[in-house]
Amino acid sequence: MSDMLPEADRERGETLLELLIALTIMSIAVVAIVGGLVAGVAVSDIHRKQSTAGAAVRDYAEIVEKYVAGAPYTSCAAPSAYAPATVGFTVPSGGYTATAVALRYWSGTAWTTSPCTDVGLRELTIQVASTDSRAAEQLVLVLRKPCGDGSTC
Repeated sequence: MSDMLPEADRERGETLLELLIALTIMSIAVVAIVGGLVAGVAVSDIHRKQSTAGAAVRDYAEIVEKYVAGAPYTSCAAPSAYAPATVGFTVPSGGYTATAVALRYWSGTAWTTSPCTDVGLRELTIQVASTDSRAAEQLVLVLRKPCGDGSTC
């Protein structure tokens, strides 16, 4: 069939305009694909950091509960009394920080920070966060004065 076409039609190539349009369409497609891949990698990194921080804050809470059960009770303690190093919590490696953010006391009618009316019930907020500020997980614990031998509850 190509033998029936005149010589000028058989030798005809693509025009510059057709090539530019095809190149533009392909470039837009490549940019969209690469942008999607970069966004996927970034979201995956954030999700991994949130998962790690979530697991770490729960571990921190368990260690605080064990610490409270075994340590002598201190009235009107500050949040620093539950710092990771004090309770024996090891902060995850890879750029994370752990802190005891706030401590409030039950006065019998409401949670207060000051003046301290410690009746043996505390609300402790702890946090584990990534150092790049992409993920932070907080947990609120309600701690009570442990009752046992030599304790007045």
